[in-house]
Amino acid sequence: MFLALVDWHRVFHEAGWLAYILLGCFTAALFIIIERGYALRNGGIIPADLADAIMEGRSTSGGKHSAASRIIDFVHRHPGDSEGAKAYARLEIMRMERGVSYLDVIYTGAPLIGLIGTVSGLLTAFSVIDPETHMPDPVRFTESVGYALSATLLGLIVAVVALVGNGYLQRRVDKHAARLDVLLERILTNRQQELNSPEAARR
Repeated sequence: MFLALVDWHRVFHEAGWLAYILLGCFTAALFIIIERGYALRNGGIIPADLADAIMEGRSTSGGKHSAASRIIDFVHRHPGDSEGAKAYARLEIMRMERGVSYLDVIYTGAPLIGLIGTVSGLLTAFSVIDPETHMPDPVRFTESVGYALSATLLGLIVAVVALVGNGYLQRRVDKHAARLDVLLERILTNRQQELNSPEAARR
């Protein structure tokens, strides 16, 4: 594998101070991917047993442990307010997307940071001229080009990680959003049936 052949110590050394910025971006991207991946697990959004109960029309109770249960709790606290429930469901979807937008910034910005290293390294390479040959000094030229290419490599790696993570998380959010739309309609229907039941009328 190509990446296994790379001398990463040398790459970080040649990338200079930009390596620390890109390492920070990489750490932030990994944190967002791991944290959101855990938060978007099925049990944290729509537990299987709760989804089955909703689809089968069984009585359900709300709570705070998942997005679906919070929506149920809102519907129970605001009976008859279907528009409010739909707005609250949209807020839950926005909560699921929290932090994911930063991955857009990272995978857009990381290659640009690497490009800064490319340009500055090449400028340095061509700025040192040997007075005898009137050509760039070979040693400084090699070091500067190495700095330029190392920063670019790190920037592209960070961008790829952020891009893949962003795509995965967005698919998870879209999947959960579609399921919540279906379940919300069932929740509202079930709640309306409960309110119209003879037991509710006697109360």
